[in-house]
Amino acid sequence: MLRNLVPAAALVATLALIPATTAGMAAVDTGTYREMDKFLDVYNRVKADYVDKVSDDKLVKGAIQGMLASLDPHSGYEDALDFQNLKIMTEGNYGGLGLSVTMEDGAIKVMSPQDGTPAGRAGVKSGDYITHIDGKLIYGQTLDEAIGSMRGKPGTRIALTLVRPGRDKPIDLVLTREVITQKPVKWEVKGQIGYIDVNTFSENTGADTRAAIMGIGKSLGHDPLGYVLDLRDNGGGLLTQAIAVGDAFLDHGEIVSQRGREKSDIERYYAKSGDDTHGAPVIVLVNAGTASASEIVAGALQDQHRALVMGERSFGKGSVQTLIPLGPETALRLTTARYYTPSGRSVQEGGIAPDIAVPELNDPDYKTRPSFREADLRRHLINEVKADDKVLEEDTTADPRFAATPDSLKKDGITDFQLWYALKTLNRLAPATAPAAKVAATAVSARRRR
Repeated sequence: MLRNLVPAAALVATLALIPATTAGMAAVDTGTYREMDKFLDVYNRVKADYVDKVSDDKLVKGAIQGMLASLDPHSGYEDALDFQNLKIMTEGNYGGLGLSVTMEDGAIKVMSPQDGTPAGRAGVKSGDYITHIDGKLIYGQTLDEAIGSMRGKPGTRIALTLVRPGRDKPIDLVLTREVITQKPVKWEVKGQIGYIDVNTFSENTGADTRAAIMGIGKSLGHDPLGYVLDLRDNGGGLLTQAIAVGDAFLDHGEIVSQRGREKSDIERYYAKSGDDTHGAPVIVLVNAGTASASEIVAGALQDQHRALVMGERSFGKGSVQTLIPLGPETALRLTTARYYTPSGRSVQEGGIAPDIAVPELNDPDYKTRPSFREADLRRHLINEVKADDKVLEEDTTADPRFAATPDSLKKDGITDFQLWYALKTLNRLAPATAPAAKVAATAVSARRRR
């Protein structure tokens, strides 16, 4: 997740260290000089003896990337292509498949497919490995190279080979690239309930969420019985927008805090007065693809007892990245803080455990397909307080409520069991004094008077 992109002084990397003026500093610098000597020895050896000539730019960039990669999965060096990717994520559209991917041990791993895109419609799942693009093995390619291969002119075809844990054979897909529109919020009315699907936290997500709440009220002519806030497969985005979305459902209280290296380095963010939903019941849907900014919203509404969280345990990314510009088209993306929910929980590794665990019964692979989360990434940050795995991985297989099969659900016309269960729950929870119930009761009384 990224903090606001604010101006920052460029960091200057230099090998010429200033001599220390105190004994303590001298000891520190002696150790630093010794480590820098190792780096320079390797650098000079590569320049002199590598089988091909290598540019200084390539070596320095590789050294920077290697240094940052040794820290955690989310720190990195942003070049011109990375800036373009960031701009796409926060602002624009692109020709592609609608996939959020990451690199794991040289392999391209799917974090989440965007709903309604070629990848989403083809059934690509979180945790799938992409091994071939157009028949070419991509193992060992950089993440940027793989992303560049998947993007392209809308209307062009691309073949992907996937390896899915739990399946014996690879999955071959042929997809057609489309214009992927970064529309962060979609909404509709389902009966007397407002459904809001937030799929990313880009620069207008907060305003679009508030507009969705208003649109639902206008469509019904009154407040709904409740809201379903769908954060499934939402990989996160801007911190400011996570705060704005949380604020739309809260009247007061803390939304999130972020804490840096020092104990005194704490920033807290609070809801402003005024709940756009007027206190209507809320259910938040989450799954293993719910990450970062999404977990901030889910954790805030859960801790403030404003919503029931339903679905599956979330991804567990509890760190904050700051973009520090280094030049016109380069920047350092550095993990600078951990974030905490209002009750002081860190979701790092453990994620958000749902109040009501509901499996993804429409997916025939849900029992055998392993989930992919932050704790599966190499060099992930360690949570200082370990969560109870028994609580996090609640077993729903023996629950008679979840005995349905994909075939039986299809026969009953239920295409999204988790959403169906959330709507059913909200209808049961809705109080008789809810605004919609009042409107209905008034209409009945008027008809009787006639």
